[in-house]
Amino acid sequence: MASSKKWASIISSIASCVYFLVIILQVPLFRVPCTAGICRTPIEVTSSQLIACELFPLVVVKALLYPGAFANALIKNRSIPSYDSLKLYKFTNVKAADAISELQRLEVLAGSYLSVAGALLGLIKPGRMSLCGMLLIVWGLVREIILRKSTSTTHVYIYPAMSIALFSAFLSITKDVRRIIRSCKRPRNVKAKLF
Repeated sequence: MASSKKWASIISSIASCVYFLVIILQVPLFRVPCTAGICRTPIEVTSSQLIACELFPLVVVKALLYPGAFANALIKNRSIPSYDSLKLYKFTNVKAADAISELQRLEVLAGSYLSVAGALLGLIKPGRMSLCGMLLIVWGLVREIILRKSTSTTHVYIYPAMSIALFSAFLSITKDVRRIIRSCKRPRNVKAKLF
């Protein structure tokens, strides 16, 4: 029988890969107004902010957006876009002045940055960054819905896929998974005393 440390590392690596795929393939997790219109994934929020602030060259933003565009083309049975002809969705007209309005949803913005970074770094070494990012996003969206900060609450919505991302982000933390496995094991002495 494998030790709890080995099981925890296996579960953590699988959860980290699932989280990476959910984030990079741009599975819609939420719907929130952003500088580019309506954003549905952490990568869209991050990309709109990176383009508006001109922090990174467009090549980096295209590299973030291409796997999602590729998966979207396969799912919708469309032609696969080439990397050079990849349009930056609705982000081409985003300006730095529009990026300031994004600061109203600071939790969603910071959570999106942490989620994308956690997905990328989680392949090397899973950690807490992805869970912190997902919790920030959920907190920002729930706060927005409760406080009704937007003009219409129909603009803010949390999709059911958010639970998959949140659960896989939690399971990507090896130490926490190891504690869960240890708490689920029954002591053998108690079992022997019962019979």
